Amino acid sequence: MPIDSGLHASSTVVARNPTLAATVANWPLLAGMALLMVGNGLLVSLLGVRATSEGFANIVTGLVMSGYFAGFFAGTWLTPRVIENVGHVRVFAALASIASIAALVHSLWINPVSWIAMRALTGFSFAGLYVVAESWLNAGSGNETRGRMLAIYMLTQYAGLAIGQLFLTVADPNGFVLFILSSIVVSAALIPILLSPRPAPSFEVSSPLGIRALIRISPLGAVATVVNGLTQGAFFSLGAVYATSIGMNVGGVAIFMAAVTLGGSLLQWPIGRFSDAIDRRQVIALVSFGAALACVAAGFLADRTTFGLIAASCIFGGLALPVYSLSVAHTNDYLKPDQLVAASSGLVVLFGSGSIFGPLLASAAMDLSGPNGFFWYLAVVTASLGVFTLYRMTARVALPLDEQAPYVPLMARGGELSTGGDYEAQEPSDPDESPGG
Repeated sequence: MPIDSGLHASSTVVARNPTLAATVANWPLLAGMALLMVGNGLLVSLLGVRATSEGFANIVTGLVMSGYFAGFFAGTWLTPRVIENVGHVRVFAALASIASIAALVHSLWINPVSWIAMRALTGFSFAGLYVVAESWLNAGSGNETRGRMLAIYMLTQYAGLAIGQLFLTVADPNGFVLFILSSIVVSAALIPILLSPRPAPSFEVSSPLGIRALIRISPLGAVATVVNGLTQGAFFSLGAVYATSIGMNVGGVAIFMAAVTLGGSLLQWPIGRFSDAIDRRQVIALVSFGAALACVAAGFLADRTTFGLIAASCIFGGLALPVYSLSVAHTNDYLKPDQLVAASSGLVVLFGSGSIFGPLLASAAMDLSGPNGFFWYLAVVTASLGVFTLYRMTARVALPLDEQAPYVPLMARGGELSTGGDYEAQEPSDPDESPGG
């Protein structure tokens, strides 16, 4: 076949497949975000291992890791307004540079105070990077492809995060090479995005829907979002600390952390599809109790079999990580269309609040009952969500299935403050008079 005929055939296939066409058009963004997640995944696991080897107390490590979420929380408020003033491209370049510098500074001054400051800067930077990336993705996807593009985007991020955690085995965590590697990868993420010929999208700042209003509209959605912050913040901040404290080597720590991310990426879509077919609250209850049981199993298996611990952790990730997407979808079930963006912003704030306290509470549990206090904490928090979900199921009848908003796989990202997506939601008869699920 002549070369030009082959190229014409390929372009025809792309043109006939809207999702493939959108993926090809957005490949610089997807590649850049994958690299960012590789760098971030490597850094967070590296800091957990290094904090343990440097003799940081668990509560001190918890404070260090909470710095990221405090910075992220601030970034979700401030960076959208900066983008309004100077534009997407400049903000992306500046924030990626800050995140790259912060990774290097960790290796220069190894003490809790400087690390807290650098984690806060990293969190602030990544909040802004997600704002830019997700608004770009949202603008570059049509209504018919946006949900599928978000799924591809999230799968890309999970893959990057898992790969980054596996990079922990490339060099000695007690040296400076891995910090440099994290900085290099984050800097490399600038290349495909800044060289993309696509124009920057328009941008509008959305004011969050009040927290009280969110709780009134969907108490379960609000509580589940906070709980997911408590669990994700704790696990990704202290998972490496836990694995190191029970005697895992660097390779084991990397596999342990990657297994949780892998579980989350594999089960996101099946769980979401299942939640579209039945009362979504039932799915939230099932995954919450299942995640709690997986934590209990992991706690008992930790001293017996590494394979069993990693398998249980993978199941925990597969069940716990989709809770954020489930809580967003459940909240959307009770929203008016013009409330969607503002509600997404409010849910990010709730998630950030939980994420700040998650590492502190988990580290306190580890100080009180030893390393396995990490999993006991996660078990109690996820089981509590299951109990609250059962209570909410008695407080209001289930929403008819044809009125449920479609599930979209998501990670809690600052981009939701600006893009919100174009998700459809059905209007309840009067959401202000009767609370949601």
